[in-house]
Amino acid sequence: MDGKQNPSFPSVAFLWPALAAETASEFASAVAKEFATLAVGPATEPDGPEPEWTTRHDVALELESVRLRDFSAAPDGIATLICAPYALHGSTIADFAVGHSLVASLREAGPKRIFVTDWRSAGPDMRFFSIDTYLADLNVLVDELGGKVDLIGLCQGGWLSLIYAARFPAKVRKLVLAGAPIDNGAGASGLSQVARDTPISIFKELIDVGQGRILGQHVLRFWALAEFNREAIHGLLQASDSIDSPAFERLEMRFRDWYAWTVDLPGTYYLQVVEQLFKENRLATGRFVALGRQVNLSTVRCPLFLLAASDDELVAPEQIFATERLVGTRVNAIRRTIAPGGHLGLFMGRAILSDIWPDIARWLVRD
Repeated sequence: MDGKQNPSFPSVAFLWPALAAETASEFASAVAKEFATLAVGPATEPDGPEPEWTTRHDVALELESVRLRDFSAAPDGIATLICAPYALHGSTIADFAVGHSLVASLREAGPKRIFVTDWRSAGPDMRFFSIDTYLADLNVLVDELGGKVDLIGLCQGGWLSLIYAARFPAKVRKLVLAGAPIDNGAGASGLSQVARDTPISIFKELIDVGQGRILGQHVLRFWALAEFNREAIHGLLQASDSIDSPAFERLEMRFRDWYAWTVDLPGTYYLQVVEQLFKENRLATGRFVALGRQVNLSTVRCPLFLLAASDDELVAPEQIFATERLVGTRVNAIRRTIAPGGHLGLFMGRAILSDIWPDIARWLVRD
């Protein structure tokens, strides 16, 4: 992330035994379970209330897995659907605070029909939900919006959006991928390295500890929140107020509350993401199967905008820019930009939201 600290890397104290093992077989099941339980501790509820959305909106549709939030300023025109990450934190990453809202940045510069996927935290009855579950529900949302959308995939929502565009190419008019890990073999990053080097037995045991789910508060303990000092938060948010001002103090507290609140993930979904997308890199190598069909990224021929962060500690720019050679979109219909800063700055950074995303918004509404 932006700033002097690098708080997004998992704790070395937690990972070193896993990194020392060359294969999952070196971890006996009982040892892995004991290690995972010791590392994450007892299950706890998220700290504080669920983060609030900043921009006024309505809930257009509710499914078991997702709420479709409607931020539209006009009733007509093609819908722009922001596919938020379904990972550790909530979907309010797309509408974090005044001056730090991707939704507001887009709406002011171009699209007037804007929707966001608000993925629900997984309850015990959702533990077997898979990637196919979320693809199918995303398809329901697109049909609800008229059957064709401009799709914006943020981080983990990026690979889901690209898979969707390949599986249903006629339903995506334009596609934006921001900070998305697409080809995990194209460059080294903190996220892909941890997924690659940690034995799969550890991930499985973490799911067992969560009784079929990955509990967000467990995962949060892998990431050193204490290292988020005030300077780091000021840097990643690219705040306009001085670091010692009351205004920034309120913004800092809002960020810390946002970061502390987590979502739980279905164990089946999580294991598929780790094993098939990160460890085996199936999407980039043409071996991923979605809703019964093998995904061929060359079927994606819509205009494409790729956005990476120069100092992204989670997703290397090469991992997203590799999308250019995987899709069937014409070269002159692909745009790419590198923004200064770190991963969260792509979605929350004031400068990036005011300088780069308006250009993307204008690109979306341009014929």
